[in-house]
Amino acid sequence: MTTTTNSIDLPAYLDRIGLDGPQAADLASLRRIVAAHTRTIPFENLNPFTGREVRLDPEGLTEKLVRGGRGGYCFEQNLLLKGALDALGFRTTGLAARVLWGRPAGAPPIARSHMLLRVELPQGGPSYLVDAGFGGVTLTGVLALEPGVEQTTPHEPFRIVTDGADGFVQQIFVREQWRPVYSFDLREQLLVDYEVSNYYLSHAPESHFVTGLMAARPAEDRRYALNGASLAVHHLGGPSERTELESPLAVREVLEKYFLVDLAGLEGLDAALARLF
Repeated sequence: MTTTTNSIDLPAYLDRIGLDGPQAADLASLRRIVAAHTRTIPFENLNPFTGREVRLDPEGLTEKLVRGGRGGYCFEQNLLLKGALDALGFRTTGLAARVLWGRPAGAPPIARSHMLLRVELPQGGPSYLVDAGFGGVTLTGVLALEPGVEQTTPHEPFRIVTDGADGFVQQIFVREQWRPVYSFDLREQLLVDYEVSNYYLSHAPESHFVTGLMAARPAEDRRYALNGASLAVHHLGGPSERTELESPLAVREVLEKYFLVDLAGLEGLDAALARLF
């Protein structure tokens, strides 16, 4: 069982997200890295959807997300990002969140199954919330851990508010209202905590990561989202376009064109995609 996350191949990672030269451990670099990461490495669950293991060790993360042209879900995305930030000199802490997005108000709470990061600069100062792995509303910027303050990102406005149950709630402003994304506290999570959640989400027959297909990627002025065979393109400040894909081939083409997923070597993908139709 891996217990460290700091042996990411940093030069390969920076090349993967399109950043050249050394990156300082400062706020400007943090914003630049998060923006580049989220636009380059897509959110996707093709491994559990096709019955493959989801590795969280540095070698597995590098092989898949960096050299393999693939993406991943929250544990993969944020552990990769954590390893890179650690190597650059940032101070990072893994946190866990309880997902609220898409759940009705007053619904019974679910387990903390989402990973996010608390990041601090080496010279001290405020803490920042970073999260490259929440799919359709992934945070493309960096949030100061300052409750009640509306904060701009390259995409939608976000804010953090206090919550009596879990401590904090991240919210996003969409459709003319603030909507909750997840609740979280500041207790540090260890890799073994994520490995337990990862195993359940990637193996349980009832897990939506096993039964369904999801992909998401933000571009400069829009967000792409795939849920099963339904493709949505959400334009910032404009309307959304929705398309129902009609074949496994169409899904393949969308995964490659809009989500930048390298599908080479994914044996069994067509059979898995056929379950969508």
